[in-house]
Amino acid sequence: MVKEIAKIISIPEGVTISRSHDVFTTTGPKGSVERRLWYPGISIDINDGELIVDAVSPKRKERAMVGTFSSHLRNMMKGVTEGFEYRMTIVYSHFPMQVKTEGSRFVVGNFLGEKKPRTSRILGETKVKVSGNEVIVSGISKEDVGQTAANIEQVTKIKRFDPRVFQDGIYIVDKA
Repeated sequence: MVKEIAKIISIPEGVTISRSHDVFTTTGPKGSVERRLWYPGISIDINDGELIVDAVSPKRKERAMVGTFSSHLRNMMKGVTEGFEYRMTIVYSHFPMQVKTEGSRFVVGNFLGEKKPRTSRILGETKVKVSGNEVIVSGISKEDVGQTAANIEQVTKIKRFDPRVFQDGIYIVDKA
């Protein structure tokens, strides 16, 4: 029994997708996202407002890559139309943290009373906004937004202390 493995994705209004070899560029009202999608035996075709992701053979790895590539393309289209936003909250009990952005760096000062500030990278065109005890990470690339939020969360990871007692840090509370 051979299962149908082709995925058909409709391109929404206002979004254009172009291809140059293995690099796909999705452009929409919020900007453009570029990504290289290549795997042996996988073909991606653009036809009349639809993307068709198909595999030459119905083997397990090829079927998995068809699903992965179609998810990447859907995320690119969602990013240029709606964008992605992660909400994070700042938690501290004794030492108040000072957080700010400096160019492409996110700086956390006075974490657990430390004198040296901790820094993390802000990837791509991601925007980081600090307001009170909330940090909002937003952008059009899901990978860049998610990795930036993870970098911020990891920079406040506690070592040398019991995390059940010292719960200070910056944590992801909502993804949209």
